[in-house]
Amino acid sequence: MISLRQLRYLEALARHLHFRKAADAVSVSQPALSMQIKDLEAELGVKLVERQPNSVRLTREGEEIAARARKILTDVRDLTDYARQMSQPLAGPLRLGIIPSIAPYLLPRILPALSLSHPDLKLTIRETLTDPMTQELLTGDLDAIVVALPVLHPALVSEPLFTDRFLLARKAGSSHDAATCVSARDLESENMLLLEEGHCLRDQALNYCQNLPAPGKNALGATSLSTVMQMVAAGYGVTLLPEICAEVEVRDERVVLQRFESPQPARTVGLVWRKSSPRKEDFETLLETLRTTVSEAGCQLES
Repeated sequence: MISLRQLRYLEALARHLHFRKAADAVSVSQPALSMQIKDLEAELGVKLVERQPNSVRLTREGEEIAARARKILTDVRDLTDYARQMSQPLAGPLRLGIIPSIAPYLLPRILPALSLSHPDLKLTIRETLTDPMTQELLTGDLDAIVVALPVLHPALVSEPLFTDRFLLARKAGSSHDAATCVSARDLESENMLLLEEGHCLRDQALNYCQNLPAPGKNALGATSLSTVMQMVAAGYGVTLLPEICAEVEVRDERVVLQRFESPQPARTVGLVWRKSSPRKEDFETLLETLRTTVSEAGCQLES
């Protein structure tokens, strides 16, 4: 009989396409994982894996069965979550993903509040980019994610948390008055410093500055706002900084901030989860706590 263990091992192998990495991911030895995959092949009567000297490739049948296994495992997690929620809301394990341009600034505010209001919650945080995090949410590896909206997928539902306005960060001591509002047109002669591709913050900045000439957009290859802000402080250019980040990232007297003319560029930050998840009550409770915390921090709530 097929076991959930075998399905977990196959799903891990499909993700990593490497026996040792897959074994590490599910905390078993490589021979044990390999044996379970062979037993699954024997049970199903089909070859799932092409074993090569330095790599692994799933057969066509293996890819289809791995996809079905992933759905079964997600359903099993949802079943467990349903039973847990019936006993106590927002308790036990909850795997929350947050993008890097939000996590360092939001977590110090929400973690103490959640610890106080829901002491039985066992929260695991995953910080990564929106696209891979969305995939992890769809496969059930994450329960919910905090990202910039919209996230468009028919299997997901989202609720807005707050509006995060963008500020212009530039080197202090220039002829620009920090009290003067700026517009996209004012940036045409500036070198716009951006995060590397894959960061939604980069895409949002480019969307606002879409009329800037290409040479004025510098990706740097930076993976963090802290690196970008050091470049700004050194006079290499300007950047769009989310308001939630300002308190942490602008402690350097070499940097000044300016607001934009209305309508001010902004992003909407929200909570996203699977429609099929039975933990809607948990997520609504989490939303309430998050909104209370960010409101106290001065963020503009979304209605």
